[in-house]
Amino acid sequence: MEIFLTLRDNLLSPPILFFALGLLAGLIKSDLHFPDHVSRYLALYLMMAIGFKGGAALGAESVLSFTMVAALLGGVVISFLMPFPVYAIIRRTTKLDAPTAAAVAAHYGSISMVTFVTAEAFLKNMGVPYESYIIAVLALMEAPAIVAALIIARTAQPAVKQHDGALRRILTHDIFTNGAILMLLGALMIGALTGEKGMARMEGFLVVPFGGVLCLFLLDMGLLVARQIHHLKAFTWPLALVGLYVPLLGALVGLGFARLIGMDVGTGMLLTVLCASASYIAVPAAMRSAMPEAKAAIYLPLSLGITFPLNIAFGIPLYMALAQQFLGTP
Repeated sequence: MEIFLTLRDNLLSPPILFFALGLLAGLIKSDLHFPDHVSRYLALYLMMAIGFKGGAALGAESVLSFTMVAALLGGVVISFLMPFPVYAIIRRTTKLDAPTAAAVAAHYGSISMVTFVTAEAFLKNMGVPYESYIIAVLALMEAPAIVAALIIARTAQPAVKQHDGALRRILTHDIFTNGAILMLLGALMIGALTGEKGMARMEGFLVVPFGGVLCLFLLDMGLLVARQIHHLKAFTWPLALVGLYVPLLGALVGLGFARLIGMDVGTGMLLTVLCASASYIAVPAAMRSAMPEAKAAIYLPLSLGITFPLNIAFGIPLYMALAQQFLGTP
């Protein structure tokens, strides 16, 4: 019963409701709209805030252990590699174009902050401890999937397939000079270098207004989805099923890695949640800026409308049960 109350609270949270408002405004042909430069500012602000806060959490860790280092590196590798098989599955089972399929794949390589926070609360209610470095793992898992998606989308272009020089240019220039990627990674490094002192100085800009900016961003995304509503004809049953079984595959990857490096139950369960979740903040913001040709009316409903409630209602208790079974009851 408690998990359904949590689901209700999350689905009725201001950011989700503002997304619904934007969707409604677009469907009734309201004149509510955001200029392109404002939309870009909102996306870059979210990249900066997410990156900086994650970097500050990483910089706050003073003692390194094998499990912590392995988790940090493993999180980056999993986030980067996950979009490739997800992209292959989508291209084989659906008729999505390459940019949209790559954008969907990026969502499942990245993470959901809200799902993670819900899982944290679930552990606290159960009295299960976990290591604080998992916050830094979360931060590091935001960007690699975005990089992977851009590589997938750009290398899928016919001109790139035929010319090795074009591929090298993408890998060395186009990806890592992309504004969204540069902002996310740069803010993460600055946060790590400045640590808690830097976070204290930036709190008034990056922490306090974050919720309001997120609401504006999701309102804008709702308007975008409404404008692209005709693309929903590509939202087939095989695509909807991707939102159900890909999180479970990610959970198995996370759980297996947690067991391999000897994580405790609480931390391993949170890593499993990270691997099973799908982004609906960082990746949509990056895709809006870096890959506007991808269809938001496909990737956002899949992540926000299917995978998010699945994880909140059923996934978190399931991942906890699996962690207790395979990582040992605390």
